[in-house]
Amino acid sequence: MTEQSPTPTFASRLPEPRVAPSIADTADHHLEIEGVTKTFGRGGSRGGRNEVLKGINLHVARGGTTAIVGPSGSGKTTLLRLIAGFESPDAGRITLDGEAVAGERWVPAHRRNIGYVAQDGALFPHLSVGQNIAFGLDHGKYRGRKVVAARVEELLEMVALDGSYAKRRPHELSGGQQQRIALARAMAREPEVMLLDEPFSALDAGLRVATRRAVSKVLAKAGVTTILVTHDQAEALSFADQVAVMRGGKLAQIGNPFVVYTRPADRATAEFLGDAVILDAWLEGSLAMCSLGPIPVRHPTTQGHVQIMLRPEQVRIASDSPIHGTVLDWDYFGPESSVRIKLADRPADLALDSRVPGGGEVITIRHWNAAMARKGMDLALKVIGEGVAFPLGEPAAGPSRLAE
Repeated sequence: MTEQSPTPTFASRLPEPRVAPSIADTADHHLEIEGVTKTFGRGGSRGGRNEVLKGINLHVARGGTTAIVGPSGSGKTTLLRLIAGFESPDAGRITLDGEAVAGERWVPAHRRNIGYVAQDGALFPHLSVGQNIAFGLDHGKYRGRKVVAARVEELLEMVALDGSYAKRRPHELSGGQQQRIALARAMAREPEVMLLDEPFSALDAGLRVATRRAVSKVLAKAGVTTILVTHDQAEALSFADQVAVMRGGKLAQIGNPFVVYTRPADRATAEFLGDAVILDAWLEGSLAMCSLGPIPVRHPTTQGHVQIMLRPEQVRIASDSPIHGTVLDWDYFGPESSVRIKLADRPADLALDSRVPGGGEVITIRHWNAAMARKGMDLALKVIGEGVAFPLGEPAAGPSRLAE
């Protein structure tokens, strides 16, 4: 029987990520990851080698919060396990507080002073809440029942739960309470670094936001350097002061949440981090002409035919504008509506160059007033702020949005 070549994965079809440097303004790096690679599998006829991480470089500031975000299979959790010490890298090194913990020397997980909170909390079901938390204590430092009980109560208060919870069992708690108990148990070790592996993904939407805020507040108050792994873009942008976008085992972009959202490094990153309006345009200098009119572009890296990227909230319904479109349909979400609009052909007075696209594209915007976005309505549109220009034909994120 002829051996068939394995079906190429989505990651192997991704464009090569263009890494944008971190804009962190501190040299006080608590955690440094340099040139880290990791491959699973031995190859051969029974299974190929899977290169999961391909030269990761990431610096995390002391006391800062970094979110590593990317689709499933991009290598996020593998990177977290390398930091924790559950796996060892094939190449590169990891440095914690100036001391190598992986690379030229190896420090086992239990000696790294790193806390870890898993997706499901991983509480011991046969132990009470108090016993779960006490499990993480240094019993050389905390001796005697009264001392342990006082520390457990202190940790419960830290995660906004009163001392009565110490007697409960994990099955008597809500999902959000279980995650806070898991955090309290991890904090009991008084770690230098806290690793959160999708800890909120199993919670419903409302509880997820409340728990995320509570956890963020606790860690910030304690000054613990934190790394969150998530596939949820909104979670990453709202939780962290630095976001690292992973794609295909590499970092596509690193920066603060505002920068990676408003000035993504490439089209695939732009579309992964949120909805985007992408239009063909003609760029001269720092002004792009497209079906939505002239749009300023900051620090363009290319000229001529490009794709211009805007976020949906940048396209506004105007009272008077030469740019028009017709509403095709809309989805109502309460505070806002998602509106699909077919852009009109450009008026003759906007035809500044025959190379500028002539309209007719369909875009999606957001608007707060559903009454102004009924099917068939003609709307005047204007653009607020700057766009981002990508080389024409740069691949889209494609199914990565579905792989989450």
